Amino acid sequence: MCGIVGYVGPRPAQEVLVHGLRRLEYRGYDSAGLAVAHNGSVAISKAEGKLDRLLARLEEAPLPGRAGIGHTRWATHGAPSDRNAHPHSDNTGDFVVVHNGIVENFRALRSELEGAGVGFRSETDTEVLAHLLALEYEGDLKEAVRRAVRRASGAYALVAMTSREPGRIVAARMISPLVVGLGEGETFLASDMPAVLDYTREFLIIEDGEIAEVTRDGARIETLEGRPVERRSFTAEWDNESVQKAGFAHFMLKEIHEQPEVIARTLGGRIHGGKALADLSWAEGDPADVQKIWITACGTAYHAGLVGRTMFERLAAVPTEVAYAHELRYSNPLIGDRSLTLAVSQSGETADTLAAAKLARRRGSRLLALTNVVGSSLAREADEVLYTWAGPEISVASTKAYLAMLVGECLLALRLGRSRGVTGPDQERKLVEELHSLSDKAARVLADQDPFRLLAGELAGASSVYYIGRGLDYASAMEGALKLKEISYIHAEAMPAGELKHGTLALVDEGTPVVAVATQQNLYGKLLLSLQEVKARGAMVIAVAYEGDEEIDLVADRVLRVPRTADLLSPILAAVPLQLLAYHTARLLGRDIDQPRNLAKSVTVE
Repeated sequence: MCGIVGYVGPRPAQEVLVHGLRRLEYRGYDSAGLAVAHNGSVAISKAEGKLDRLLARLEEAPLPGRAGIGHTRWATHGAPSDRNAHPHSDNTGDFVVVHNGIVENFRALRSELEGAGVGFRSETDTEVLAHLLALEYEGDLKEAVRRAVRRASGAYALVAMTSREPGRIVAARMISPLVVGLGEGETFLASDMPAVLDYTREFLIIEDGEIAEVTRDGARIETLEGRPVERRSFTAEWDNESVQKAGFAHFMLKEIHEQPEVIARTLGGRIHGGKALADLSWAEGDPADVQKIWITACGTAYHAGLVGRTMFERLAAVPTEVAYAHELRYSNPLIGDRSLTLAVSQSGETADTLAAAKLARRRGSRLLALTNVVGSSLAREADEVLYTWAGPEISVASTKAYLAMLVGECLLALRLGRSRGVTGPDQERKLVEELHSLSDKAARVLADQDPFRLLAGELAGASSVYYIGRGLDYASAMEGALKLKEISYIHAEAMPAGELKHGTLALVDEGTPVVAVATQQNLYGKLLLSLQEVKARGAMVIAVAYEGDEEIDLVADRVLRVPRTADLLSPILAAVPLQLLAYHTARLLGRDIDQPRNLAKSVTVE
């Protein structure tokens, strides 16, 4: 959540900052602002709402200058408003900050500052940092930042500048991500690489507990304790074309259509001689010794974990538990040194998942990260990393990253199953062949959008939609319900089909939409019984089922077909029609699909 961009160089800073913030809109925000240094002062322009409101103000009063910082805010302390928008300054206007994260002791700091005569203009926690900088400043911005953040507790990415040191920006990080982009005679700061890919592909990561001094000549990094840090830059493989819509109406639709390619890319180079992840090396120990697997994640990644649990238990015979990261980190989990913790996060920066992963490591567990972003915090924390290679995912609602997670989990389950002697060569070969076929099968689902457009008209007027399934189909139902509610704002609830009669059936009456996922053959008959129950009460049943399944037509009003595959892999294909159903419903309702209200792409605070 929230976006940060900084720039020092020969270009007009306003142009670079606005461009970067536009690239970071996918993270979700409710206000935006810039601060630019020029002729011995720092000018600020900010506005509640989308970037267009800020741009209208900048057209009337542009900010000249060659160094500046920008921010898109997602409200935590104080409602969305002009005065709560970043950047924030001290009372003189000489010290300006933008900040991602939360200052947990801001109330105590604010009371102390107000007692010293400092006047506050906003309700935010961030403003205390600007005033602390002013009080701590003794001629060196870096040292003032160092002293200020020592007084603040919590998670943060802080970027500061002062009119007294033009051409210099100082950044500090604790949990919330920050990267430095390196150019010729210019340097960039950003909370995510897509912000500046049009200008550079050479990056440095600022790690937790580090402070960076940025000038047009580059960046110097040291720890908060003052120890110099030597770090090699890396080249980002993403290009700027990959973060454009490519003719699609929304990033979400583009990313849904990229899924056949993503499946192939996630598989690419990871299967040799019919063996999955044959070259996955373990730094120490033997994967065959794993006694229990813990999967920790949030949101869509958690739903991927539910599928992964079944894969690990069936293919590797390892007891597996899936836990929401925000619950696991505050519980007392029985994680030991013969367990494997799989932390799943698209961005690799999800604060709760990072905290849960660190907890698992402290308790002796081996940590494996399943993530999309090279160099992310989670990737650096883990013993091993399985990258999904899904490419940049811009829409807040995750689609292609979810499918890539499922493919990655299957590869890992096959690898563990082979090491443990549970999955034989023939079974692995058959599943590998089926994995290779999924790209073409997903493309077949995407070929005809008309059924989804038609169904959108029937769902758009609903107040509630219920999603049901059995076994792996229940995990698919959970992800389908999440997609609908997060982008259409229609209440959607998922449950195992057997739970209907334990309470929810009381809410089903004439015309109630019920979406059923029906791909698990060992539970198929049980699911049909549940569908007959809701049909008897007048429900409108929409089923996701295999091609050639004629029995489903007896109980479903509408059927969305997917090609047959191994039941264990069906969630990979079942996700596609559920995504399209949510997308077309939200589009018919005129929703802001890529940036749904109140949500952010990367949740970097609790």
